[in-house]
Amino acid sequence: MQATRLIVLRHGETAWNQDTRIQGHTDIDLNDTGRWQAERLAAALSDQQLTAVYASDLKRAFATGAAVARLQGLTVQPHTGLRERSFGELEGKTWAEIETEHPEEARLWRTRVPEWSPQGGESLLVLQQRILSTLDALASRHMGEHIAVVAHGGVLDIIYRAATGLELQAPRSWLLKNAAINRLLWTPDSLTLVGWGDVAHLEEPEHRAETLLDEKTT
Repeated sequence: MQATRLIVLRHGETAWNQDTRIQGHTDIDLNDTGRWQAERLAAALSDQQLTAVYASDLKRAFATGAAVARLQGLTVQPHTGLRERSFGELEGKTWAEIETEHPEEARLWRTRVPEWSPQGGESLLVLQQRILSTLDALASRHMGEHIAVVAHGGVLDIIYRAATGLELQAPRSWLLKNAAINRLLWTPDSLTLVGWGDVAHLEEPEHRAETLLDEKTT
């Protein structure tokens, strides 16, 4: 059976990432570091011969996807189904503020209650259905091809769980780094994890040289 090869990417860094503020559907753009990450990511994928690049329509993901698409000779295609989870009234707050001002919501969030949704936001169950149906729709258009999907941390969390069979309430033990490269295979019957969390392209040349030296001497 033919498969669609997926590169699934989180957007580059934003000012709210640095401040640990909850972004959700709030349309925050990349900061200078995020723009640099997007360019490094695009360069790292420039030899991949992608046939399509899809991205959340929120600025931070769309700008990251545009950088990737540009070096592929493609145009990034926006899709609202790839948006981050909506956190309603909690958007714009830091985690510390949520724990202080909304302790019960913080508890429900921390324990990953699937049915719980912030006021005006989405539950994990609603997010899961939205993300997986969107991924199925996009991947099914490109059987036998290689595509990139640029989205958000919460979106990637759902995709990782689907590919590894982990339940929504399972504690997270994997990283969701900005502009990391994650690879999967999709068929109508399965989603398979190939590689996760590659950030070698984001290391400064000096740091990469030190890392290689450490690997040779340890």
